[in-house]
Amino acid sequence: MSNVTVMDHPLIQHKIGIIRRTDTGSKDFRQMISEIAMLMCYEATRDLKLQDVEIETPICTTTVKELQGKKLAVVPILRAGLGMVDGMLSMIPAAKVGHIGLYRDPETLEPVEYYCKLPADSAEREVFVVDPMLATGGSSVAAIQLLKDKGVQNIRFMCIIAAPEGVKRMQKEHPDVDIYIGGLDERLNDHGYIVPGLGDAGDRIFGTK
Repeated sequence: MSNVTVMDHPLIQHKIGIIRRTDTGSKDFRQMISEIAMLMCYEATRDLKLQDVEIETPICTTTVKELQGKKLAVVPILRAGLGMVDGMLSMIPAAKVGHIGLYRDPETLEPVEYYCKLPADSAEREVFVVDPMLATGGSSVAAIQLLKDKGVQNIRFMCIIAAPEGVKRMQKEHPDVDIYIGGLDERLNDHGYIVPGLGDAGDRIFGTK
């Protein structure tokens, strides 16, 4: 089954508390989403492999550590996932960025793909799929399947808020994908929104409501 990590870092929890508030405006909401993504990226990359490399310091030759093996990519699920990209890139600036566009059909609540553009060498990369919310799990499951269909094998999923229903579905559909969660909430309501949640992340990031 998927390895699920719920972040318990005090800074992450504090910032999640801020974005849950109704009176947090778009500017502060965007800033917090980016900062949370940066802190989560720090935690989610803890097990990346290192290798020794010899370098010259101003004083002498020495051996230091550098990241080994697979390069990284960040793939936000549009549009809310865009809010997490800058925070991720501030930690791993050499990462390439792909985009997957999905919208949820209001009747079936199932995802419909409308856009997919990935780095040409995605299959050779460790790919972080990012979306602030994991609600029903429909979009995340579909996005990861899209990546797998294109030959991507090393996938991690990062979200800021998750509902148990979405986590369960992800574990069932993609047991090989590690999941990193900022906060695990109680449940989904009848409209597919996370409770207590923070409302619609896309609307709050982009000020469209």
